[in-house]
Amino acid sequence: MENLRWPRMTEDELTAFLGDGGTGVISFSTSSDDSPYSIPVSYGFNSDVKHFHFRLALPPGSEKEALVARPVSFVTHDQADEGWRSVVATGSLEDLTDEPYESSAIQERWGVDVPVVDIFEEPPEDVAFRKFRLVPDQLTGRKQIRSEE
Repeated sequence: MENLRWPRMTEDELTAFLGDGGTGVISFSTSSDDSPYSIPVSYGFNSDVKHFHFRLALPPGSEKEALVARPVSFVTHDQADEGWRSVVATGSLEDLTDEPYESSAIQERWGVDVPVVDIFEEPPEDVAFRKFRLVPDQLTGRKQIRSEE
């Protein structure tokens, strides 16, 4: 009978899995009585410093705008030939929208490519996005492996 195990990815496996970006789900903390607020997002990843970059649409007065200062978790996953892979990053977002061009955070952002995903009723070029960075407090990856008994 085939058994499945989920050991942690090595740092090299984690970096290779994340690549330079893709898609995942970011979840914002809410009150203890409410479920987390989760949305699909695209991300860019800087493998040198292990930072994630996001473009988030936050209309003024929206629920997301009120939650963006709270702790987040970000999850991305995929199935490869050898099995499932997933990465979870936790921490707080840094708003880079008004950072000066010369800041190190903006210079770092130039090195990543955040994919444009069209999930809005308006064309992406008509949506106002803000730039955020996640410097994870914790970054872990799991991989599925098959073992036979």
